[in-house]
Amino acid sequence: MTTTLASLIERWDSPEGHPYKGQAIDYASYDGDGESSPTDIGCMCAQGQVMHLFGGWTPRRLKDTKQAILDLESADLLNISISHSILLRSVNDSVDGAPSIVLTNPEKILGPQAQGILAFWLHLDRMTESDWNDARAAWAARAARAASAASAARAARAARDAWAAWDARDAWDARDAWAARAARDAWDASRQEFYDWQFERLVEWLSPEMPEPLPLPDIKGVSK
Repeated sequence: MTTTLASLIERWDSPEGHPYKGQAIDYASYDGDGESSPTDIGCMCAQGQVMHLFGGWTPRRLKDTKQAILDLESADLLNISISHSILLRSVNDSVDGAPSIVLTNPEKILGPQAQGILAFWLHLDRMTESDWNDARAAWAARAARAASAASAARAARAARDAWAAWDARDAWDARDAWAARAARDAWDASRQEFYDWQFERLVEWLSPEMPEPLPLPDIKGVSK
């Protein structure tokens, strides 16, 4: 029976060792009583084999456990992120051939930035509830600033249009002089408001007191 991750990956890479696809275990083809190991672990998917061999999960438990739990538990056993575990499952279920490439050569799946992506996934797993609340607050503040900028821009455009409309007519007539002055004052005020907003954003961006991004953790890698 396969006992190490290296030998399990070697099995996946062999023509006859590809894991089952579609669910944790093909219980209909399983030849045991629900507690004993199958004669051939090929009735289990990649995650299922990991859970059974390294986590001691019985075939019945694999069958009865929700997929989200399998994703989490297999990630812990393989020392990878939950997202990485989901990727292993997705490749196993949707791509012909062995899923081992997800663990041994993730660049072929994720591209040249694979290691950064894997590190970011681990970072997400390690975020606490407080971290997520801080992230939500930061995004909400960013959205509010964007809305403020859009509002200032709309006001500026409206005032500009009013000024253009005044300029296009014979506003030098004393009868319309007050409207011309009001339009110009509105345009000047809105333009100044917009410029002030841009300057404030620039100061925020350049401020040395702005917090640095959280450092990404080292890649855990695949346990051997």
